[in-house]
Amino acid sequence: MATSDIQALEQILIPHSKEAVPEFPLSPPKKKDVSLEKIQKKLEAAEERCNSHEAEHEKETLKKTVEENNNFTIMTEEKLIHKIKASKENQEAQMAAKLECLKEKDKHTEKISIRVHWEKSE
Repeated sequence: MATSDIQALEQILIPHSKEAVPEFPLSPPKKKDVSLEKIQKKLEAAEERCNSHEAEHEKETLKKTVEENNNFTIMTEEKLIHKIKASKENQEAQMAAKLECLKEKDKHTEKISIRVHWEKSE
């Protein structure tokens, strides 16, 4: 190796000066003093967030349940109305059929009555 190569290698490995700061800290950052009050406040804040989240979840669940119950009630009412309407239409159709049958019997009775009356008159 040439002398210039060694010098270049030394320049890369050796920092320029003792005052040069490395790119990363050699020791971890010092922890801040945390008082018991601060810890307690953080715990209370976390608990408050948790309670708030639970309350919001319960509120949403209740809202969804009420909405589903309302939808069920509406659907059930619509089905019942449809069944009542179909039953009424069926009843009216049966009544019309019975009336038609009675009319046919009346016509038949009328014909027989006329025939009997005609035969008696002869």
